[in-house]
Amino acid sequence: MTRPEPLTPQALADRLAGLLADLDPDPGAAALRVAVDGPDVAAPEVLAAAVAERLPPLGRGAAVVPAGGFLRPASLRLEHGRTDPDARYTDWLDAGALAREVLDPVGPGGPGLYLPVLWNVETDRAARADRRPAPTRGVLLVPGAMLQGLGLAFDVVVHLRVGPAARRRRTPPEQAWELPAFDRYDDEVDPVALADAVVLADSPDRPALVLRGRLA
Repeated sequence: MTRPEPLTPQALADRLAGLLADLDPDPGAAALRVAVDGPDVAAPEVLAAAVAERLPPLGRGAAVVPAGGFLRPASLRLEHGRTDPDARYTDWLDAGALAREVLDPVGPGGPGLYLPVLWNVETDRAARADRRPAPTRGVLLVPGAMLQGLGLAFDVVVHLRVGPAARRRRTPPEQAWELPAFDRYDDEVDPVALADAVVLADSPDRPALVLRGRLA
């Protein structure tokens, strides 16, 4: 594990793009599958998009597939109410669909076609999107919350670490009911220990990067 490297948000995206560009997909895989795991307050989709923008000039195609497009229908997701933290932790993400429609198809032996979104949360209907080919020598980034500990076949995991005090400070009041879910995730999964890169993100304008696993 490396020492924390202080960076600007822009330099963080540059650094991660450079690291990912040096990693090839596994033999027989269409893309390198990368989780950008973090709570909403850490803006994992913003970081994933910034990294994806920087990869083509480095010789790597990139695609971003937000995990938020693979939530379960409201009838299942909200079965125990709209503000149940245990349901937020266990019932919201359709991990099986994310594996079946995105991660497995671009992994070793897959056809190389992925579904960019499965479910439209706003309309609570199937998105009916067309499958897309993985980019050439691709990096497929999946931003979202609580993505580890589910058996999903990510090749690299970037975890945006926001400590409990910072989560409480930065979470809007209308989303405060979710906080126990993230506390439980920290306790039960220990996402920092599983990640290949940890972004210390208590202060969004002053992140620091710690490398471990495949990226150390």
